[in-house]
Amino acid sequence: MQGSSGIGQKPYTGVMIVPTGTGATIGGFAGDSLPVARAMSSVVDCLITHPNVLNGAMLHWPMASTLYVEGYALDRFAEGYWGLQPVHQNRVGLILDMGIEEELIQRHLQVADATRATLGLPVLEYTITDAPLQVEKWLDPRTGTSTGRLGRPDSLLRAVETLMKGASVDAVAVVGRFPDDSVDELVDYRQGQGVDVLAGVEAVISHMVVKEFGIPCAHAPALSPLPLDASISPRSAAEEIGYTFLPCVLAGLSKAPQFIERTNRSGAGTVWADDVDCVVVPANACGGEGTLALCRKSGRKPLLIAVEENETVLDDTPEKMGLVNVVRVANYWEAIGVIAAHKAGVDPKALRRSGVSHLHRLETPRHAEASRSALKGLEKAPIAMTGVR
Repeated sequence: MQGSSGIGQKPYTGVMIVPTGTGATIGGFAGDSLPVARAMSSVVDCLITHPNVLNGAMLHWPMASTLYVEGYALDRFAEGYWGLQPVHQNRVGLILDMGIEEELIQRHLQVADATRATLGLPVLEYTITDAPLQVEKWLDPRTGTSTGRLGRPDSLLRAVETLMKGASVDAVAVVGRFPDDSVDELVDYRQGQGVDVLAGVEAVISHMVVKEFGIPCAHAPALSPLPLDASISPRSAAEEIGYTFLPCVLAGLSKAPQFIERTNRSGAGTVWADDVDCVVVPANACGGEGTLALCRKSGRKPLLIAVEENETVLDDTPEKMGLVNVVRVANYWEAIGVIAAHKAGVDPKALRRSGVSHLHRLETPRHAEASRSALKGLEKAPIAMTGVR
């Protein structure tokens, strides 16, 4: 991508990850890490992040230098198998779960039409699955993260194939009918606490499509509207202001990068894992496939910025994962400052009062051998005894 780093300098590329369904205090609700992404995108030349960070239900903020990359694709990118090819426009197809009630189907079709007429988005065709997808969701008792499955994944894959063959779409938005929770079960989430029980299976759905077809995909759940609650947390409010969560998904997919196999590295402007300069993650969520692949790859490793304020239900710290080239920061304010310094070629430690200590000497093998010989000589020398009266 075109960068602003200056003549003779490579564009600075950052990756921002907030793992889905982990109860992240920032990014675990309704697009509440989007302000962080907006600020970060103004500092880097290219920001790579995923729908959990950028989706805000009815709300979306376009960022020209930001790549909207589904989680499975982000992992393959981090491993070096896929490159990210920026596009001007994707042909987006829409899949609606047969299990959605007719009124909710019409609401989602109105959203699609509105994005076409008001935003000019290239949403081409839609299809309805040939069987209800039977979405199931739960919290993993071992990790505390949300997850789930589809009873009829075959129906989803047939619907994607229908759109790809019938409309030549480049990206797919999926709307699955989720089981309705009772208001009591949603109290914590609506108050900006706990784990989003929808998010885990949403990731399962999009992973399935991207893995099978190699095109961008994101999911929006279909749910019955909840009763009005004046005490809703601002972090959850984006999901309270409309009938669907679809607008942000269609907007994100309309310019999501396409995926390029590593055997075809000739594409101009394609971003690869080797281009990544920094990775920003919650401090106790450093064990994801993408983070580990980027930080353990051979050669030049990106700077890992671990944000302590963004707590999750996980316990995967940089130290526990054995990661190096790590800077721990208290919050995203500090993270963005570290990125600015790193991009400028300044050691972030130099910005702290006691950040720079004396230079450490590494001895050559010859010096080390000479030191060992001198030490042995001292051990053999007679010891002078001094009496004390």
